[in-house]
Amino acid sequence: MAVLPDLPQTEIAIVELTNAFRKENELGAVTSHPALAAAARAFAEYLARTGTFAHEADGREPQQRIEAQGYRHCLVAENLALNLDSRGFATAKLARDVVEGWKDSPGHRANMLLAGATEIGVGVARAPDKHPKFISVQLLARPEALKVEFRIENRTGGPVRYRMGESAHTLPVRTTVTHTSCSPRALAFEGAAAGPWQPAAGDRFVVRGEARALRVEVERRR
Repeated sequence: MAVLPDLPQTEIAIVELTNAFRKENELGAVTSHPALAAAARAFAEYLARTGTFAHEADGREPQQRIEAQGYRHCLVAENLALNLDSRGFATAKLARDVVEGWKDSPGHRANMLLAGATEIGVGVARAPDKHPKFISVQLLARPEALKVEFRIENRTGGPVRYRMGESAHTLPVRTTVTHTSCSPRALAFEGAAAGPWQPAAGDRFVVRGEARALRVEVERRR
């Protein structure tokens, strides 16, 4: 007789394995959120019931499904897995197979290692088949309340060039720009001796001086 897993315990184990993987990569843990778990479980059950397997199988995108559960997001990523074995799965084995499969896939791996993610929801459902077959859905997200908004002011006599993570920007003379970020990204100014900085909500960066000797004054919200 095939071995069958405890699905709620499998969901818990997937969260634990995901956090262990994030810790190995020096990232913070994600905490379970009931709205994300409800969205993940409902979609896993839908995929299992309909025999479909795609991120938009129900005509919606992941962000629409979590919004329907009342979750206001800043960022969201979704992983799907399908596991089938005639011998069945013990709880720990199914969780391990799901997470290891995601680790081996660049896109899924990147989702599990989203630096900005702070919350998670996992749903696992059994699909009709002559052999034990399971659909797993994982949602990683950051709530809208944790978005980071900060300002940069150019008080120099020329354009200011800076980088946020891998993206380059140029701020014209005597102008101000407001950035909103959902993922932690280092901020560095070309020509400034200090930095880089990790912007926090409400920060104000005032750039003064000349092109090759910029001074950056940082005002932090208290």
